[in-house]
Amino acid sequence: MARQRKAGGNSNSATTPTTTSSSTHSSQQQTPLPKKPSKPAQNPGRSRTTDSGLFILSKWKTIIGCVCLAIASYFGYLGYLETRVNTPYDSDKMVQRTGLDDPDRYWGSYRPGNYFGLKTRDPHSLVMGLMWYSPQNLGHGGKGIRHWCEISDNLDTYGWTHHDGRTFGMQEIHDLPFELKTSFVKYPGKQFGGDWTSRISVRNYTNAWNSQISLIWYVALDERTNGHIKYVPDERSSEPGIYGETSGLGEFQVKIKPVKGKLLHKSHLSSAAHSLKDLKEIIFAHFREVTTKSGRRFISLPGEMISSTSHVADPNFIAVQLTGELDFAIDITYQSTSGFSVGEDIPKPPVGREYTKTLEEKIEGFNEKFEEVFHLREKGYSAEEVKFAKYAVSNMIGSIGYFYGSSKVQSVYTKNPVPYWKAPLYTAVPSRSFFPRGFLWDEGFHGLLISSWDLDISLDIICHWFDLLNVEGWIPREQILGVEALAKVPAEFVIQRNTNANPPTFFLTLKKILTQHRKELSVKGRFATLERLYPRLQTWFAWFNNTQKGDVLGAYQWRGRDAQSERELNPKTLTSGLDDFPRASHPTSQERHVDLRCWIAFAASVMAELSTLLGKNDAKYYETSSFLSDNKLLNDLHLSPFTETYADYGLHTDSVMLKRPQITQRNAAKYQQQQLEMVRVTLKQPDLRFVDSTFGYANLFPFLLEIIDHDSPYLNKILKDIHNPNILWTKFGLRSLSKTSPLYMKRNTEHDPPYWRGPIWININYLALKALRHYGRIEGPYAADARTIYNELRQNVIGNIFREYQRSGYIWEQYDDQTGRGKGCSPFTGWSSLVVLIMSEQY
Repeated sequence: MARQRKAGGNSNSATTPTTTSSSTHSSQQQTPLPKKPSKPAQNPGRSRTTDSGLFILSKWKTIIGCVCLAIASYFGYLGYLETRVNTPYDSDKMVQRTGLDDPDRYWGSYRPGNYFGLKTRDPHSLVMGLMWYSPQNLGHGGKGIRHWCEISDNLDTYGWTHHDGRTFGMQEIHDLPFELKTSFVKYPGKQFGGDWTSRISVRNYTNAWNSQISLIWYVALDERTNGHIKYVPDERSSEPGIYGETSGLGEFQVKIKPVKGKLLHKSHLSSAAHSLKDLKEIIFAHFREVTTKSGRRFISLPGEMISSTSHVADPNFIAVQLTGELDFAIDITYQSTSGFSVGEDIPKPPVGREYTKTLEEKIEGFNEKFEEVFHLREKGYSAEEVKFAKYAVSNMIGSIGYFYGSSKVQSVYTKNPVPYWKAPLYTAVPSRSFFPRGFLWDEGFHGLLISSWDLDISLDIICHWFDLLNVEGWIPREQILGVEALAKVPAEFVIQRNTNANPPTFFLTLKKILTQHRKELSVKGRFATLERLYPRLQTWFAWFNNTQKGDVLGAYQWRGRDAQSERELNPKTLTSGLDDFPRASHPTSQERHVDLRCWIAFAASVMAELSTLLGKNDAKYYETSSFLSDNKLLNDLHLSPFTETYADYGLHTDSVMLKRPQITQRNAAKYQQQQLEMVRVTLKQPDLRFVDSTFGYANLFPFLLEIIDHDSPYLNKILKDIHNPNILWTKFGLRSLSKTSPLYMKRNTEHDPPYWRGPIWININYLALKALRHYGRIEGPYAADARTIYNELRQNVIGNIFREYQRSGYIWEQYDDQTGRGKGCSPFTGWSSLVVLIMSEQY
C-alpha cells in the first residue's frame, strides 16, 4: 500500500508543471517579451505562433512524461506485489538459540522419516543412520533393505518406547522374525556439543530359522555441508572408524564396536553420493558377493571407490556393514575431538555395561517425569495402558525433525512458482512413514501434547514456524524442506499458494499455554518469546481476517476450492484441513464456511487474552471476538431454520453422482484400450442455500470451539445429534460425517476413498471432549447431559485406540466407524497421540 500511495503522489505532482505552463502562457499574452535592440521583431504574429508551438510541445512532453511515469509505477508496483510472496516478515527473528547456542538439543533423532537417524540442528548437518536387511530376504532393486520408514515394508510395529526430546531415546522395531532395539544417550559439553553413544541390538523373537542379519551404519554429508570424512579400516589402524571434520562439528571420530554375538563379516563403502535421497540405491548398487577363506559366502561392500584417474574420490558417504550371528548388538560412539592437544587423553563416550547403566538411569528418569506430568498410575490405569501412553508421548517427541530448505510458492502476481527464502524448521511430523514433514494445522494440535511434556520445546517449535511468516502475514501450510522431504511428496502438492489458509491451530497451543502454564512463562525468557511473537501473531491474524473474509460482514470462506473440477463429486477444501468433507457442491465467492468463522472467533479471543497479559490491552481483539461469538449474529449467517443445525452456505445441490462418459465413435479410437475416467454429473441445478443435508465435524465448530452459549437450545440439539448412533455416535468415537448425509462414505473420485466422510479422527474427538467438559462444568440446562456424554465418549475413544494398538502394534491416522479398526497410514503418532491428554484429562 505504501508503494501505491507513492505512485498516486507522483501522479498528482506530475500535473503541476502543466498548470505552471498554462499560467506562464497567459502572462506572455498580457506582457510581451522585451525586444532585443540589435534585432527588432520583424513579425510579431509569427512570434506568438512559435510561443504557442512551444507550449503545445511542452504540454505533450508533460503528458508523455506522466504516461511513462504511470507505466513505470505500474510495473514497479507489480514487481513489488510479485516479491511480497517470498519476502520475510520484517521484525526480530523468533528463533534466538539454535545449533551450538543450545547444546542440549544440538544432536538428536531429527530425521523422523528414517527408522533410525541422527543429525544436528544445523542447516547443513552431517547425518548418520541405520539400514539393515536379512541376507536371505534381499530382493531385486534393494527390496528388503530397511532405511526410510515405509508402509510397504509391512513391519509388525516400530516406534519410540522412551524419548525425552533432549538427552536420550529408545525404540523398538519388529521386522519379522527380528526384534531390533535402537537407543542413544547424549553427553553434552565440549566445544562442539559433546558426544553420544548409540546401541543397535537384534534378536530373533520367533521360532523361524534365521540366524543372520546385516547392519549398515552410515555417515554422510549433505550437498552443502562444508567438511570431509574418511574411513580407516581395521587392517590399517588399531583405532578403526570414521574420521572427519565439518564447520559445525569440528573434528570428530565415529567408532563401531560389536558388543554381543558373533561378528561374521565386516565391509565398508567409501563413495560420493549426489543426494541423500539416493543412499539406499548406492548401497545396493555396490553389493558384491564374496567368499571367505573358510568358504562362507557373504554380501559385501567393496571399500574405497577409485576414480578413472586412479585417485580416491573425495567421499561424502561412508557405510560400514556388519553381518552378525544372532543375538547381535553393536555400539556406535560419536566423539568430538576438537579443542584437545595432541596426546591429551580425550574422555570417551561409554560403551558396553557402562552405557547400559546410563541408559537405564535415563529410562528411570523418564518414567518418573511421565507420572509427574500425566498422573496415569494415580488415575488407576493398568501397566499396559501406561506403557501405551508412554509410546504415544515418546513418538510425538521422537518424531520432531529438523529440516532446512525453501518451499515453492506462488501468488496471483507470479507467472510461475518461486522459491521461498531458505530457512530451518524444527517441528513434529504427523506420520514418519507417510507424512514425514511439517503441516501447519497438525502442528497446533501437536503442541497441545508437546507443551505438557516440555514447554520450551513447544515454544521453540512455534518460533521456527513463525519465522516462516512472510510480509503479507502468510505461512505456507505444508513445509517440504530438503531433498529427503521432497522425495516423499507427489508433485501436485509441492507448490504452496498464498491465497490458501489452514486452520490457525497454534492458537489452541497458545490458549493451553496461557491457561495451564501461565506461571511458567515468567522464567527462562519465555515471556520475552511471547513479546517477540505478538506482532507476528497480529500480522497472521490480520491476514486471515482480510484474505479469507466472505461476501457479507462476519462471513468467512476457505480459499483454494476448484470450481472447474469435473472429476470430484464434491470439490475438496484442503485448506480447511477437512479435505473431502462435503461443502457447497458448486464453489463460488458467495460461500460461507461455519468452521472458519469459529476459528477466527477463537483466534481473536486468544489474541485478546495475550494482549492483556503483555500489557497491550488491544481493544480490537476483544471487539472482534465479541462480534464473531455473538450467537444471534452467528445464527443469522449459519443456522439452518429447517434442520436447526449450524451449516455452510453456498451454491449447492445434493443431486450429483460420478458417472463414466460413454465412448462414442468420435473418441473410440483414442480410448479403445482404456475406459474414460468418471466425471461428476449434476442431476439437479444447484441454488444458494444452507448445506444442511450434510452434518458432521464442520457443523460442530460452534460447539467444538466453545462459542455457542451454554444455555442455547441449539447446544441441546448438538448434544442430541452427537449422541445419536444414526448420526455421529459410535462405540469408538464420533464419526466425521453423519450416516444420514448424502455423501457418507462416498468416494470423491473413482480413485479417492472417503477420508473425512465417516472415519473417526482423534483431533476432533479431543476438541469434542474438551467442549463437553467445558459445558459440563457450567451450571445450566444441558450440563448434566454434557457430563454423561463426556464420560461415555472418553471411554469409547481411549478403549478403542488402546485395543487397536494392542492388536496391530500401531496408533492410526483414523479409525473405522463401523468396526473401530485403524485406517489410513500408520504409525500416525501426530494428533492421534492426543489420546494421552484425554487419558490424563488435560484439556
